[in-house]
Formats: sequence, structure tokens, C-alpha cells
Amino acid sequence: MSKVKTSFFCQNCGTQYAKWQGQCNACKEWNTIAEEIIQKQEKVAWKSEPVPAGKAPRPLKIKEIDSAQEIRMDTTDGELNRVLGGGIVPGSLTLLGGEPGIGKSTLLLQISLKLPYKTLYVSGEESQKQIKMRAERITPDSDNCYILTETKTQNIFKQIEAIQPEIVIIDSIQTLHTDYIESTAGSISQIRETTAELIKFAKETSIPVILIGHITKDGNIAGPKILEHMVDTVLQFEGDRNHVYRILRSLKNRFGSTAELGIYEMLGSGLREVSNPSEILISHKDEEMSGTAIATTMEGMRPLMIEIQSLVSTAVYGTPQRSTTGYNAKRLNMILAVLEKRAGFRLGAKDVFLNVTGGISVDDPAIDLAVVAAILSSNEDIPVTKGFCFAGEVGLSGEIRPVNRVDQRIQEAEKLGFNTIFVSKYNKIALKNTGIKIELVAKIEDVASILFG
Repeated sequence: MSKVKTSFFCQNCGTQYAKWQGQCNACKEWNTIAEEIIQKQEKVAWKSEPVPAGKAPRPLKIKEIDSAQEIRMDTTDGELNRVLGGGIVPGSLTLLGGEPGIGKSTLLLQISLKLPYKTLYVSGEESQKQIKMRAERITPDSDNCYILTETKTQNIFKQIEAIQPEIVIIDSIQTLHTDYIESTAGSISQIRETTAELIKFAKETSIPVILIGHITKDGNIAGPKILEHMVDTVLQFEGDRNHVYRILRSLKNRFGSTAELGIYEMLGSGLREVSNPSEILISHKDEEMSGTAIATTMEGMRPLMIEIQSLVSTAVYGTPQRSTTGYNAKRLNMILAVLEKRAGFRLGAKDVFLNVTGGISVDDPAIDLAVVAAILSSNEDIPVTKGFCFAGEVGLSGEIRPVNRVDQRIQEAEKLGFNTIFVSKYNKIALKNTGIKIELVAKIEDVASILFG
């Protein structure tokens, strides 16, 4: 037994100090540094076989390394496969974070019940009976899913050796603790040590591990930032409790793109994949209303049609309000300034409210033109003609700038039955003989004259 060692860690960012101090030098937070035991005994949790003599790794020239495509494990969930880049990579560590009650455990339990692989679902938050009740709501029977309620990593590894699963799911990393660190579960050192043990296990056995992580009130994954650096993939599960739709994003992915997006609908029987999200993001109404416009946006390789709603009214108080939901407020202020300065629309004394329907947030600058159309439509109280949609970025001089992947945007608009799409005249369009009319515009005034005469 070695001597017990202690050190001081910032509970906010995980920076280590030799002695206590009031403020963390890294994150500048006060009173977040606490003493923790960092070593109890010289022992490793996951025992691996010693490397035989002569088999130690040696450096290879990069051209000698086999570049064969990594075999991926199909999750049977099209949306998750898309976000992961085609499936789960053997030996990888994936971290899934999200708000409490958003559906993280439901998503992974649902996938583990449907996987064709032997899966061990380890829960430190619910009992086996609670998980069984939820599982019956999702899928009545499954022969490949094993449920274990345990928080000590040593016991979990014993069960893994006995069951020999092909995928391990941990719910959640903040509940795990190891005997080799004497501190409470969820502390900086426990999270770091248990994650290191799981990484060692995953890399040596090629068994993928999926972790659920809690998030803080700021929306960041709880624990040290190094947790996100240690894992291979970080997924964010987000949405509004008042909406039934959930969005799965990739914040980090060593095996694929981070631009892809997965959309689910929360039902009583679990989460349903939404294969055509454009239909749910556009409201279907019989009569035309002013202040709405349809934009085409891209999330990764997937084109989406979204509805922009705007309300422009005379300001009651001296300072007009500028409120946005799902759109950057600073960009809205910029667009309003362009409309005022370059196009001559007097909006300085009016309240402007903007909303992206469906409860999603969009950063694509290509929706600028739809935002302009919605604002002008509400200001003039004239509805945008049904069947019109927009794809263009607005510059500070009032010009309509070209956007990327315009051909895919046009094809998506045509597929959903739109008859006219407004794009920048500077866009190079390769499509020929399309069934949708392509309206080429150069300035905001061109759009306004076509829409409102």
C-alpha cells in the first residue's frame, strides 16, 4: 500500500493545484477549489494481458499503415447512424449529454433493446424494475439486452467478463466510482479515473462504450473539460420540453462529420425517427398569413425547409423591442439596420419579433433572405405568396450573397411542392430543366418589388 496522496482540484474546470487558493487561475471562478484524494493504492482496474516479448509497438511509416475502412456496427437507428458517421466504431467511447428528462436514457435503452448485438446496459440511477417498466413501453421483448444496476467499476468489469457483451452502455458516468480513488461519485477525480478505466477497457477489447453525461446549468457537460477530450465522440441531445421534437447533434467526432443532425419525435412508446423533418417544421394552414416565409437550410448533408415567423408592430415604449427565438439576435439587428439604411424601410421605431418554428435553432446564414421576407411581409401586412421559398445571405450593403449547396436546396424545395425559390444571381446553378422556377435576385429591393409589387 502506497501513501495516500491528496491534491486540490477546481470543481468547475478540473485544473489541479498543489495547495488551496481562493480563485482558479484557469477559469477565474472563486471558491471552486477543493481537496481530493488522488491515489489510494498502486493498482489498475482493468487487467490486461502483458505484451509478449518482441511484440511491443514500433513506429511505422505512414504509407505502411493499413488504411482500410473501419468496420462500423449498425445501431438500427438511421438518425443515430447519420450523426455518428455510419454507425458505432468498435473500441470507441461515445459521450451523450443533454438536459434532465430530455430522453437520453430512453434513446439508449431503446437502441440497446433493438440492437442485434449482445448489449450490457449499466444503470446507476434506476433500479432494474424501473428500467423494465420503461422497456415494456418501448419494446416488449429483447433477448440481447442485459440490465445491470451497479456503480462500482470493479463490479461492472467482473460482470462484463462473465457476460462478454459486444456493446456497453453506462447511465451515467457521474454515478460511477472506483475503489482506487477515495472521493465521492461525480467528483473531478472520480469522473476522470472511471473514464480512464473505461477507455483502457474499450481500446484493449474493441468493445464500444457509450456514456451518458449530466450537464450543468450553463449547458456544458458536468465534470472536468478533459472528459470531452478523452472520449472519441461527444453527442448533444437537445430540445424544448414544450415541443415533442428532439435534436441529436455531434459536437466532436473522431470518425465522422460534426455537421450532421438527427431529429426524433417523443412519443409515449419512445422516440420515433423523423426521416423527413421538413414536413414537421412547416406549419400547414389553409389561409395565407402575413409575416411568414419559408427558408431552405442545410444541416450537414441534409437539406431542411423551415418556417420563419415575424411580427412587426409599432413600439409602445420609447425603445423598440428586438426578440428572437431560434435565431441570432445580433444578426437580426444587423438585418434591420441594412433594411433601414440600404433599402429605406423605416423599422427603427417598431418592435420586431422573430421565431423559427419547431423549437430548433439555426445558424445558417442562408436563411437571411427568408428573415427579410418575413419582416417585410409583416411590416406591409401582405402575405408572401404560397409556394415561395428563399435561400440567400444578406450582406451589409444590401446585396444578396450566394450560398453553398444551392442545388440540393433547390431539389428539396421542388420535392416538397414549392413552385418558386429566390436565390442570389451570383450563385452558380448546375441544375437543368427543373420543375421549380428559380428567381435570381441581387438586392433586397429586387425581392421586395417581386413580393409586394
